[in-house]
Amino acid sequence: MKPFFFTRIQYTSGNWDTDQRMPSNLLHSLVEYTTIPIDEKEKVVQLNSNEIFKSPFCYLSGHKLVEFSTQERDHFRRYVQNGGFVFVDDCNHDIDGLFAKSFEQEMERTFGPKALQKIPNNHPLYHSFFKFEEGPPTTSFELNGWGDDLVHDYLKAITINGRIGVLYSNKDYGCEWDYDFRNKRFLAVDNTRFGVNIVVYALNAN
Repeated sequence: MKPFFFTRIQYTSGNWDTDQRMPSNLLHSLVEYTTIPIDEKEKVVQLNSNEIFKSPFCYLSGHKLVEFSTQERDHFRRYVQNGGFVFVDDCNHDIDGLFAKSFEQEMERTFGPKALQKIPNNHPLYHSFFKFEEGPPTTSFELNGWGDDLVHDYLKAITINGRIGVLYSNKDYGCEWDYDFRNKRFLAVDNTRFGVNIVVYALNAN
């Protein structure tokens, strides 16, 4: 089994380079809880590069505009339709914010209207490793007065052939998990455990 590596998507619009400690923190959790072999170095891949097709798991985030070029859109579509998995996280945690509105419009252009749908809170994603009986865990950022100040009790996804190809969150997990992994010892419950579920689902859904 090849080591799992975390790929961050670099796109030309907006700001893609967010939550810089999150990947190493999540990778540490995979080492701590699973037997998945890990490449500990995050990869950054331009969306218009063919390198994206070598990645089993990609992460895309930001606060600002998401507007793909023609080649970026083509690569994103082909990557997802050919079995790739993208976890997209809205750092604004605001369904009326620029990132959310522009990303959802981009998904309409890329996959067609209504491709992005809420997933039920009993979806296999929530039981792929740890059990989350109530669906997506809440983050401490959702009610911090910045963003829409709402707890989003659902995630959205684009499903391809019965499996999630694009998992989309307005919950700002990237900021929630953006700390040095050694600080987890101060948490009553490790909040990166849901990230383990996302990666395990992505690797096993094909």
